[in-house]
Amino acid sequence: MSGIGPPTSLAQSRLPLGLLAAAGFLSALGARIVDPLLAVLARDFQTSVATASVLVAAFTLPYGMNQLLIGPLGDRFGKLRVLLVALCGYTIFMTACAFASGLPALTLLRACAGACSGGLIPTCMAYIGDTVPYANRQVALGRFLTGVVLAQAASGPLGGLFGEFFGWRGVFVLLGGTGFCVALLLARQIRLVPETNRQSSAFNRRNYGLLLRHRPARLLLLMTLIEGAWLPGAFPFIAPYLVERFDLSYAAVGFILSAFGLGAFFYTYYAPFLLRIFGEAGLVLAGGTLVAGSMAVAFQLQSWPLFIGVEMALGLGYFMLHGVMQARATELLPAARATAVSSFIFMLFLGQAIGALAMGTNIGIWGYRVAFHINLIGVFVLTLFLFVYMRRGRPAIPTL
Repeated sequence: MSGIGPPTSLAQSRLPLGLLAAAGFLSALGARIVDPLLAVLARDFQTSVATASVLVAAFTLPYGMNQLLIGPLGDRFGKLRVLLVALCGYTIFMTACAFASGLPALTLLRACAGACSGGLIPTCMAYIGDTVPYANRQVALGRFLTGVVLAQAASGPLGGLFGEFFGWRGVFVLLGGTGFCVALLLARQIRLVPETNRQSSAFNRRNYGLLLRHRPARLLLLMTLIEGAWLPGAFPFIAPYLVERFDLSYAAVGFILSAFGLGAFFYTYYAPFLLRIFGEAGLVLAGGTLVAGSMAVAFQLQSWPLFIGVEMALGLGYFMLHGVMQARATELLPAARATAVSSFIFMLFLGQAIGALAMGTNIGIWGYRVAFHINLIGVFVLTLFLFVYMRRGRPAIPTL
């Protein structure tokens, strides 16, 4: 294994942060774009929303499972090279989704796209972890997350507009075409950007063993699994609730959902200030409480315009909580950072897939209100556990 050089700034490493943010944008948009389209897809395929929700898990579960492969490959062959290959696969399968003949075919293609997408955001985060000191890392990650946040804001309006006026197939053509353009730009930059922290073995099982033996790492990964289930696992079902509860058009629901991105943009812009005010533990507590409180308020509302404020609060609260967790994840195993970050993402998306399936089942049995109230209780309990964990400070780093 090569030694790890001193961390450098973004400028010194010539990190193409704009391109990394574009890759993050495509990954997040691919995951969230079906949220406002669930009712449309259910109608076109003559099935229920609960059944169509398999398209959410079809993307997120392979995304998470593929982390066990993506992380070691990134450590061995270079993170940006793995990023490029993953982006090309994402582009191919997203384009193919536009031509799916039925729900089973679309589910399979979404799964393939999700597996490729698994090499985008985690690889970018690991590269940032290699090149930015921890003191500045949460700010740098916040700036990178601008792409992810933009996807959160764009997925609602894009999905809603295409669902209302153009048809859901056009969304996948748009994603495929954009992915092609970003892949071309990234290919031109890879040879100009230095790679760091590469290992001689692609599959070093010792790295996973270190994470499993390190108690703070085990706890963080377990809480990440639960976070995925309770938070992003539940978010896709707000759109069909709004359609059913208020009889809104898909376009209107899409624009309501875009407010999530506005709240998240607030976090990315004010992350340094929020971190100074609250600290890591306080940021987690405030964010989780804001999410749980917003959900509690949401299902008492009798007027749909108020959901715009709810979505903004959800976006801000979620990224306050999640931003701290992902910054910690980049420090779990600096000598094999891609493996550590991929393990974190594996747990997050495994939880998200489980949460989406559980929410779909609970909604089918008890309805939206009961299902979401169960969810918000889980969010608050998780927040308290995370608060205690973060108050202990940064744990010692396991060594190879």
